[in-house]
Parts: sequence; C-alpha cells; structure tokens
Amino acid sequence: MSRSNFDRTGLALMCTTVLVWAGSWIMMKLVVSYISPFQFVALRYLLGSLVLFVLLVALHKPLAMPPWKLTLLTGLTQVSGFQLLVQVALVTGGVGKVSVLAYTMPFWVVVFAWALLSERPSRRHGVGIALAAAGLVCFLEPWGGMGDLTAVVLALGGGLSWGLGTVLSKRMFERHAPDLMTFAAWQMLLGGLLLVPIALWVPHEPAQWVWQLWTGMLYIVLIATAAGWLLWLSVVRRVPASIAGLSSLGVPIVATLLAWFIFAEQPNRVEIAGMALIMAGLWVVSRTPRRPA
Repeated sequence: MSRSNFDRTGLALMCTTVLVWAGSWIMMKLVVSYISPFQFVALRYLLGSLVLFVLLVALHKPLAMPPWKLTLLTGLTQVSGFQLLVQVALVTGGVGKVSVLAYTMPFWVVVFAWALLSERPSRRHGVGIALAAAGLVCFLEPWGGMGDLTAVVLALGGGLSWGLGTVLSKRMFERHAPDLMTFAAWQMLLGGLLLVPIALWVPHEPAQWVWQLWTGMLYIVLIATAAGWLLWLSVVRRVPASIAGLSSLGVPIVATLLAWFIFAEQPNRVEIAGMALIMAGLWVVSRTPRRPA
C-alpha cells in the first residue's frame, strides 16, 4: 500500500470513527434515564453481535471463533469492562468529562504495550502522560472537594480497560490474523454474555421503552456498535498499538460540543483547561513513532 493510499484510508477511517462515536456518547447519555446501565450494555452488544453474525453469513465469511482466550479477554476488557464502566459513569457525570477521561485509553495503551508487546515508551510518551496527569488534576479539582469523584474513577477505569483490550487486539492480529468481522462479532457476543448475569441479578427499575430509548438503541446497535467497532478494529489492525489512539483525538471534543449544544453541559474554565491538557497529551503520545522492542 502506498503512503498516499494509507493517508487517505487512514484519514477516512479516523474522521468516520470520530463522527460515529461522538454521536454515540450523546445517545448513551440520552438513554440512562430509561434503562439500567447493565441492561443497556448487555443488550447493546448482544444485538450488535447478532447484526455482525447475520452479515458474516450473508457475506460467506468464516464463523469459527478466533483463538478463544484472546477473544474472551478482549470481550471482557474492550467490550464489557470499558462500556459498563463508562455507562455507569454517565448516570451522574457529564458527557464531556466522562468521554475525555475514557479517551485516556492511548496512555494506558503505552503502559500495556510496554508490558505485553515490549514496545518501550519514549521520552515523548512521558511528556504526553505528564500533560494528561495535569489535565486530570483539573478535572478532580482537589482544591474544591474533588467534585464527582465516582464518575471520574469509573471513566478512568473504562479508559484503562479499553487500553488493555486494544493491546490484546493488536496481539491477536499479529499472531493469528483473524477475519476482522468475525473477531468483532465474537468479542461482542462474549462481552455481552458476560454481562447478562449482572443485568439479571442487580436490582433495577424496569426499562421504559419510549422513543428516546428506541432511537438510542437503534443508533448505538447498528451504527456505533456494529459499524463503529469494525472501524475501530480496522484502525488497530493498520497501525502500531502505541499510536492506535490517533483516531480517538476528536471524539471527546466533538462529544463535548454536542453535549454543550444538546444538554446545555457547559464546561467551566478549569474543565476546559483539563480537556486541553489531556488532548495535548493525547496528541503527543499518538504522534510518537513506534520504538523497537
């Protein structure tokens, strides 16, 4: 593949992923008043996997599960862990803050890529992480009582879980080269199944199937989940793990702007400074060349 083709394809994938996933944060916030986070995440990925398996059959693609251990681990981290943590965080946290903290994923990728893939971090990685740490302090506002600490911790945990899942996905592609859609379908199915017991056993109010919930589910299942994860895994497969987060730079920014317009979630000056620092750190980390093991 020529450099120009790579640039055009990469740019198209990144822009599309940004728009699709920024819209999904709005929909995720929209449905929290009508369905419990556990039910929502389980339904999201079970239905999303169903859509992908139908496509697999229609396109005559392989149905066999890729190596089950890595598939299960990516389903647990990149699907169940990430999505459940951020969905619970959205119950009390704003879209802008939760999305920015969840998209600290590239920083966690640097750590896990070092531990699991022997991709040693560089000095620029350290600079990026330091900028993000300063941004996190702005979000926590320790001088003002730590703010909504629960939402912050849950969103950070979601980013950590996603970062680990990204590195595990990279290992899967490097070692076994599974079919992209097959891998996505199986990790969604396993991730959704892991959440079924929690969705059934944790006490919750009955879901209210009003138009807001139907709209949110349709967008998230068909566009954000089925199509979005295929886009994301395409990015992961094409680039090194340490820069796989490049396509995520615009998502929290666009999501924050949409939430400001739709939900009147206007960030204060300190939060804006925190977002700017984290985005700067993400840019530094994402633009750092891959170092040899």
